Amino acid sequence: MLDGPVLSALTAAVPLFKSVHIAALLVWAGGLVALPLMLARHDPAVSAADYDIIRRATHVTYTLCVTPAAVIAVIAGTWLIFLREVFTPWLYAKLAFVALLVVAHAWVGHILAKVAEEPGEHTPPSPWLPIAAVAIPVVAILVLVLGKPALAFIEFPDWLTVPRGRQLLFDVPSR
Repeated sequence: MLDGPVLSALTAAVPLFKSVHIAALLVWAGGLVALPLMLARHDPAVSAADYDIIRRATHVTYTLCVTPAAVIAVIAGTWLIFLREVFTPWLYAKLAFVALLVVAHAWVGHILAKVAEEPGEHTPPSPWLPIAAVAIPVVAILVLVLGKPALAFIEFPDWLTVPRGRQLLFDVPSR
């Protein structure tokens, strides 16, 4: 269990966690919108040099920018859940849409891989379909986070809405 000074230091860091979370979300969602637009520049008829530039740019953007931003957003968001003790129905609905955003992230990565592996045989889908797959969960997440609706019609058991304050089922190794 965290003691008083450590807990108060973490609680004081909530604005930092929120800033990191929001910045990472902006990069994550923005990158997932930009990547299909970058792929739209892919045409099987372009020269090999132009194709290589597009392929490298999308690969670097996905692996070195968008995916790390997604991981950072999830880690910072997880810290915020426990630091702020937000165990409400809107949070669980938000997490469901975050899961959909992760699925859209994986789908965009799959499209990138297919285009890279099969340059002449695979054409990416219209950019509007992946953008819609990203935009729908992002807008839903924003509505839930900014509105924090009560969602009283959704009943959750106490074990989902109240911190239990129990030990983990396994021992945490000491350093």
